[in-house]
Amino acid sequence: MSFGMRVALLVVATGELIFGILGNGFIGLVNCMEWAKNGKVSAADLILTGLAMSRIIQLWVILLDLLIIGLFPRVYTTTNLAKVVTLLWTLANHLTTWFATCLSIFYFLKIANFSHFFFIWLKWRVNRGVLGLFLGSFFLLPFNLLMQDTVSEWWMNTHGISERNVTLHLDVSTIFYLKILFLSLNYVFPFLMSLISLLLLFLSLVRHTKNLQLNLTGRDSSTDAHRRAMKMVTSFLLLFIIYNISILLSSWMFTKVQKYQVVMLFLVISTIFPSGHSFILILGNSKLRQIASRLLRHFKFFERSKTFSFIDII
Repeated sequence: MSFGMRVALLVVATGELIFGILGNGFIGLVNCMEWAKNGKVSAADLILTGLAMSRIIQLWVILLDLLIIGLFPRVYTTTNLAKVVTLLWTLANHLTTWFATCLSIFYFLKIANFSHFFFIWLKWRVNRGVLGLFLGSFFLLPFNLLMQDTVSEWWMNTHGISERNVTLHLDVSTIFYLKILFLSLNYVFPFLMSLISLLLLFLSLVRHTKNLQLNLTGRDSSTDAHRRAMKMVTSFLLLFIIYNISILLSSWMFTKVQKYQVVMLFLVISTIFPSGHSFILILGNSKLRQIASRLLRHFKFFERSKTFSFIDII
């Protein structure tokens, strides 16, 4: 792949970065301004704001990784920059994954309806429960950072030794399999919790629909809330799978084959998750969707009036 193709991939990645920052920045700005205006913020808005801010960091880390691989790939093997980027990527990934997981669980506890006493107990303590889950995830973060740092150190030593034609102490395939293991250990729990939340939401919707049919009642707001929440959680899970597959394939190409252009391609694909999911969240949230709609209508008259106030829209 030519240098021109590398530049093209960087341009595409930059475009995704801009869209991602606009979408996530919009979520964070709306919620922060409403917080400043009303003096309070809901738990859902707080989770959305944290998710949006952490995804902006994640997008910048991915772009930095793309710039280095696309323009100066050998820098990773001669300096400690690989370790710095890996640690930043691990931190951003941890925050975005657990914020999204907490959001899925929050939707489930707020919308689903079960008569089991444990569910009712959790439902009454949803804010504290979600907060405790998020804070508890930080106990896994030092272990995650240590593992990623160790793998980066092994890869740098192995790559340096292989370039001097000396027997490798650690095969690159082993490093790749370690990455798969570490990713699985770190993300299998949040993935399973989001998946269980989706399945229980579906079960709650089925039971609720049957009750409506028995009572000869049509579609109500609870049905719509179930479906919106299921769409949000499903989109997160699908994009999360695409993101992790892209990261694993890029790691394979980087450690085993060292085809840097293909690595860039998979990283560009992975950017769809933090960029695209923000717009799904906006469309799935009635408040954000209405403000975005008003914002677009204001833009139509911006050139005529030459006046614009984001505060008035909110």
